[in-house]
Amino acid sequence: MSALGHYIEEEGIATVAISLIRPQTENTKPPRALWVPFELGRPFGPPSDPAFQKRVILAALRLLEREDGPVLIEDFPEDDPRAQPDPAWQPPFIPAAVSAGPAETLSRLETEILLLTDAHEHWIGQHGRTTVGLSGLSVSDCAHYVADWLHGRAAPSLRDGFSAPLMLRFAVDDVKAYCLEAAAAGPAKPSSRQLGDWFWSGTGAGAAIHALRAAQLASEDDRLKLIAGNFMVPAARVRSAG
Repeated sequence: MSALGHYIEEEGIATVAISLIRPQTENTKPPRALWVPFELGRPFGPPSDPAFQKRVILAALRLLEREDGPVLIEDFPEDDPRAQPDPAWQPPFIPAAVSAGPAETLSRLETEILLLTDAHEHWIGQHGRTTVGLSGLSVSDCAHYVADWLHGRAAPSLRDGFSAPLMLRFAVDDVKAYCLEAAAAGPAKPSSRQLGDWFWSGTGAGAAIHALRAAQLASEDDRLKLIAGNFMVPAARVRSAG
């Protein structure tokens, strides 16, 4: 987007970019950019905090009033208030026998989904929406689909127009979204690190996705390798898992 800004400005339209990776922005040298110290995927800061997000947007738009340049990279002065853990948050209770790992994967995934049902319904009631639904399958069917792949059964796509590798990615995304939304239900405001630590280290779903990624990286299908390597497990979680 930073590079695209130059082409847009050549047509007489002023631009400003939101930067999440400062070294990359310094290399591409956009006409104007506001660097924000937030995690990837949150260019305006924490969700459900419109007042904070408005401050970010106004800081970016004020760069349009500046006359210095030709390259402006300004730092947003505030950190994400949700980056700090919330001591009031408690993760959903999942028995150790369920969360211990990928063995008997389908049974564990289905049990976790059932245990999280009330919490996920609470989340939807709080927010009036859900990000679950990329696959078009129920979460239970997503668990079946993930388990088939993990057990070495390359399942066919369950939807027209979607390849099997893409369906696998969407099924994994839906399982992740379901668990994380359920864990965030309630009055507490857990940080993304709190949620990530719980999901990737404390659930059978997280363990199953780790194992699924490792299995598909050994596949001869380049599409599966691409999806497994780039979209299933965040890079930081791959490193922390060794």
